[in-house]
Amino acid sequence: MNWTKYFYILLAVLTLTGCSIQQRIKRADKKFAIGEYYAAADIYKSCYGRISAKTDKPLKGYVAYKQGECYRLINNPRAVNCYQNALRNKYQLQDSIIFLHCGQAMQYQGKYKDAAKSYELYLEAHPDSYVAQAGKYACSKIDEWKRETSRYKVSEAKEFNQKRASTFAPMFIGDDKDALMFTSNRQEKSKSSTKKLKRPSNVTGQQLFQLYQTRKNAAGLWEDIVLAEGLCDAPEEEEQQNDSTGGGKAAGAAEMGVCSFTKDGRTMLFTYSKPINGQDLGAKIYKSDRASGEWSEAQEVKLFADSSITVGHPALNPAGDTLYFVCDDPRGEGGKDIWCAEMDNGEWVNPQPLGKGINTSADEMYPYVHADGTLYFASNGHPGYGGLDIFKAVRDTTNKDSVVWVLYNMGAPFNGTGDDFGITFEGESQNGFFSSNRGDKKGFDKIYRFVLPEMEFLVEGAVTDEQGNALSEAVLRIVGSDGTNSKLNARRDGTYKIKLKKDVKYVMLATCRGHLNAKEQWNTLGLKDSKTYNVNFALNPISRPVKMENIFYEFGKWDITKASEAELEKLVKLLNDNPNITIELSAHTDMKGTDEFNNELSQKRAQSCCDFLKQRGIESERLTPVGYGKTKPVVCDKALNKQYPWIPVEQVLDEAFITPLPADKQEICNQINRRTEFKVLKTTYKLY
Repeated sequence: MNWTKYFYILLAVLTLTGCSIQQRIKRADKKFAIGEYYAAADIYKSCYGRISAKTDKPLKGYVAYKQGECYRLINNPRAVNCYQNALRNKYQLQDSIIFLHCGQAMQYQGKYKDAAKSYELYLEAHPDSYVAQAGKYACSKIDEWKRETSRYKVSEAKEFNQKRASTFAPMFIGDDKDALMFTSNRQEKSKSSTKKLKRPSNVTGQQLFQLYQTRKNAAGLWEDIVLAEGLCDAPEEEEQQNDSTGGGKAAGAAEMGVCSFTKDGRTMLFTYSKPINGQDLGAKIYKSDRASGEWSEAQEVKLFADSSITVGHPALNPAGDTLYFVCDDPRGEGGKDIWCAEMDNGEWVNPQPLGKGINTSADEMYPYVHADGTLYFASNGHPGYGGLDIFKAVRDTTNKDSVVWVLYNMGAPFNGTGDDFGITFEGESQNGFFSSNRGDKKGFDKIYRFVLPEMEFLVEGAVTDEQGNALSEAVLRIVGSDGTNSKLNARRDGTYKIKLKKDVKYVMLATCRGHLNAKEQWNTLGLKDSKTYNVNFALNPISRPVKMENIFYEFGKWDITKASEAELEKLVKLLNDNPNITIELSAHTDMKGTDEFNNELSQKRAQSCCDFLKQRGIESERLTPVGYGKTKPVVCDKALNKQYPWIPVEQVLDEAFITPLPADKQEICNQINRRTEFKVLKTTYKLY
């Protein structure tokens, strides 16, 4: 056997294979450079397994990294695995940027601890990187952010979404709250009802995106969704053609989406991309006018003399004289940045980036300007939950020398892992729609609606007597620091409900004929969410004694215990709420002991209570202490009978009734008789 011959044949095969891999990698690099990430990823993937880690570790690491980059840029979760393959092949020795991008991919998936470690590794070499600092900071704060609550309510707008398709960037058509346009790559049925697939995008691997519009009917429901026809050439269907790299957009296949409208809804700006001779030249902004319900053939909006600059995501301010948009001009901060241009004699002029307050070296996209002038946008460069987060930006008007933006992450429920972007509001309200791929394993975008419920402040409760019986004749008067002064009659069951205002101090007085007044106060200052105050009033009668609960003394003594002070404070409040009454405050003992001892003990206990009230500012002339000893045993009423059914109604708890009872019931009766009460003597104190 001629071993030399076979050796040279094998060497030639290996050499040709190596050349083939190098050529394919170059082809993938070209596609990556023009943004065809999906097509490039397929080529890198086919090359990775054919490269030996023993003989060409640097190349294997490079291919794994580039594959990860492709997946990261199209939100494919396989990006993390590719980055890890690159790290195993020591790609970090070629470029430490892998730690930053791996951290971003991990954060996108909600792997915050792993992401933080990657950011830390990148910061060791690049301590001034804002994006890495923001990512690390966000990972450390994520648990705290998740605990924060929001008044916004979010739910999927299922009427717009379609399975196995992406739908995003909704936009109201001008001031018309009943007309909406959005971007989607849903499947369309032909006249023969046969679905025809459009050619997939080399960028995302998904079907091409088009603009769709819908309108509410008389019942307030969104009608059938239709393609916005007449704007530009429709994308070609079927006949998928494969180039030498394995598929892609054919010449003439166009995409459009992410639109904005003038206030009257008659002019639309939108993003448009159409390859020429098979070459993707990037996106541009186009303009179309509407007449008789039809959109006219669109014309390009010229923003830069350099046609190689990609622009898109137009957003008009309410006045229509400023255009915000996204572009990749190298004069920005890096990645995709938000710029603005001014209207001058029908032309958009002086395009300028919004600066570092908004833009980062990562991506800022999907600008939107609310009717109140607030700028909203999506970013994966500022501190966030992962992927694109929705931010709002407000100009700091105190700085007159330069434009300063104050940023706020919209937080949950707007933002989470994955991408959240493309927000729009319904006129001047705080309700609207946004886009997200949250919870979708394949990364399809869906439209979500959000509403901000109106904050509602209420006070409700019931007015009863001291035994819990409803007082249907009760009257409530409420006075507020904003000038509120109103009166309300309680319902038949004694209940009431009153609507309040925000940031107001309130005082409410409950009155009822034959009963003492009761007063409560509260406020709605600084509240950030709806709240209902539950305020119940138990009005004490004027005509009969009222037992004071929880008044305690040590055995055989008259000193007030700490446990009794809370109940006496209630009496202080009642006397202050009713400044024209005088009371008798009486103490009672059980049947044990001599009359002389019980009378003296009860008198001293009543006096101790009155002394406490005087210390709290109650005039002595309003207080009459009396010790009754055991001379006035309790007479059972319905409330006491309900608690102790074995005591008949109107039964006097005297020695004759108590003595025959078992020991445990005797003690219950003695406890009932040991009490402190008050009753009203006069209701005209200092009135005359």
